[in-house]
Amino acid sequence: MKDQLLKEVKQFDTIIIHRHVRPDPDAYGSQCGLAEILKASFPHKQVYTVGKGEPSLQFLYEMDEVNDSIYHEALVIICDTANEERICDQRYKKGKRIIKIDHHPNEDAYGDFLWVDTNASSTSEMIFEWYLHGKEKGLVLTDKGAQLMYAGMVGDTGRFLFPSTQPKTLQYASELMQYNFEFKDLYDQLYNTKVNVAHLQGYVLQHFVMNKSGVASMVISKETLQKYDVTPSDASQLVGILGNIEGIKAWAFFVEEDDLIRVRLRSKGPVINTIAQKYKGGGHPMAAGASIYSWSEVESVLADLEHVCS
Repeated sequence: MKDQLLKEVKQFDTIIIHRHVRPDPDAYGSQCGLAEILKASFPHKQVYTVGKGEPSLQFLYEMDEVNDSIYHEALVIICDTANEERICDQRYKKGKRIIKIDHHPNEDAYGDFLWVDTNASSTSEMIFEWYLHGKEKGLVLTDKGAQLMYAGMVGDTGRFLFPSTQPKTLQYASELMQYNFEFKDLYDQLYNTKVNVAHLQGYVLQHFVMNKSGVASMVISKETLQKYDVTPSDASQLVGILGNIEGIKAWAFFVEEDDLIRVRLRSKGPVINTIAQKYKGGGHPMAAGASIYSWSEVESVLADLEHVCS
């Protein structure tokens, strides 16, 4: 797979890299880390990163503006995106050839060439492995690229606390830390919490509901978002705070947006990505997401969680 990816890259003068909507650190880390490797390794190529930016992560990288015409002879690489419908900027279909690089279960096998490794802690980890495989063949990694991939690995492993963290994950993190970037400053920026979000966090800890089976849930309506002056993205990022509470086996965050209700699912053991797939979502066995379109569906999602926990 790694050799094939290098072969594909060498065949194109223009490469456009996408990732998923509502990006997290691994989406930025893999997309932009790959861009940094390609720009440094093949300075004659035109390499672009596209997609709607996430304000809390824009310190990591700025996206490019790309005209439709540039796609016609371009190689399109999509990072960290399990399903086609979640690809940010649907112009990816205009590319001459499409490559998928991802670490989520491969339920939607789109693209002309796929590299999917569900054992990887993050797609950023995969991109760094590709660099290690190809550095004797001319691949170059910049300090900025190292920072981006480190950020992606930190984000998707929950600061190396999630079960997806393997010995090689920590080895790679150690190697990336040898590059010239301030990892303490990176942590500070990744986990900097605005005062209004901190207040919402207190609201969540006071108002979540847990039943005897260990299923917990939290509903955050548009009115609550307005009260605390936070975005749906801000609220969704709080889903992990219930993970340290005794007795919880699995939990769901329901965050209301303009035309749908975003569902964030997490688990300490029971497999919950099958539930996400039922609601046209997906993700990892213990961290997944989906969407519903009415509050009446909340009970159905919770009943499914109840079933897997029992």
